[in-house]
Amino acid sequence: MSRPGYPGGAADARPFRDVAREVLECEAGALSGLGSVLDEGFEAAVGAIYGTTGRVLVAGVGKSGLVAAKIASTFRSTGTPALFIHPVEAMHGDLGIAGEDDLALLLSKSGESEELLRLLPTLRRLGVPVVAVTCQRDSSLARSADHRLCLGPLREAGPIDLVPTTSTTAMMALGDAIAVALLVRRGFRSEHFAFLHPGGVIGRKVLLRVEDLMHSGDRLPCVSGNATVREAILEMTAKRLGMTAVVDGDGRLAGILTDGDLRRILQLGGEPLDAKLLQVMTRHPKTIGREELVVSALRRMEENPGGPITSLLIVDDAHHPVGVIHLHDCLRARP
Repeated sequence: MSRPGYPGGAADARPFRDVAREVLECEAGALSGLGSVLDEGFEAAVGAIYGTTGRVLVAGVGKSGLVAAKIASTFRSTGTPALFIHPVEAMHGDLGIAGEDDLALLLSKSGESEELLRLLPTLRRLGVPVVAVTCQRDSSLARSADHRLCLGPLREAGPIDLVPTTSTTAMMALGDAIAVALLVRRGFRSEHFAFLHPGGVIGRKVLLRVEDLMHSGDRLPCVSGNATVREAILEMTAKRLGMTAVVDGDGRLAGILTDGDLRRILQLGGEPLDAKLLQVMTRHPKTIGREELVVSALRRMEENPGGPITSLLIVDDAHHPVGVIHLHDCLRARP
């Protein structure tokens, strides 16, 4: 059974999608205008958060409180210690968690939320700096804060301009912008993210180690340095990895022969297929430890100083090749 209309309310029979499109366009316009917030005040506010040695205590009331909880969660998962503090519970003992090493990030559209304003005297006594996020630059909260991020007047999506929609979307986007700015400054990488998310699909994939994906044993292409290019081609064709490790008489890694090397050799003329690998191989190939993360292997291949490469050899303590990991293995495992 459908819900009845509200008494005195004029029904609007427009298609739902038309109304929804207006909402999305309104919120998208608000987000596109957020660039004006990214001024020197933003730099100072995010700098204060970055310099905090304690935790970021994020608080808001109502819908802003839900956004505050999300921002605190995003901060935590990207390397910035943070907690959501409910303003009412804070005034009944929870503010005891705050200390002078912490910083408070307070969210309020109006900047006049009584519950947040009541926190300010206690935060001051504790020596906790305050960053305010509000739409009103001259609000009580903005004037009392150490740093203020003013979103400016925002029209809420919909015909009554009351339901928090555009304002909460803008606050959440600004929280994401702060979190990403912080993680970039901290050098937070995907392996750090995975470490903080060990239980999810992302964590399982990003925490894969090279040894989990490497080709080893009979699957490892490997020939002697005294073998010919012709013999190396047979090994490469059989193992289908576009390369082969080359070892010396003691079985230690001496070099590598790749598809790219073969093209170079064939341009030499003469009888290149009968050449010994010790004469034509690439010496000092790139290697990686078997216990390193797959994301590290991928980065090493992509950021190779001489240009991207497609494989890395894995060696043991005696420099014997024990495996190889290929770019395609890393990409298949990449979240």
